[in-house]
Amino acid sequence: MDTASSGAPTCPHCEAPLYKRHCKYVCPQHGPIIDCSDPFR
Repeated sequence: MDTASSGAPTCPHCEAPLYKRHCKYVCPQHGPIIDCSDPFR
């Protein structure tokens, strides 16, 4: 899935690297994508 950076997940919409903020992974363009408490990720 993500081979270029340090293992961070990428946005499923635009493939931008997500950054972690307040237990959420956030895309700079699309906002929060993954919640850390989501049992299905």
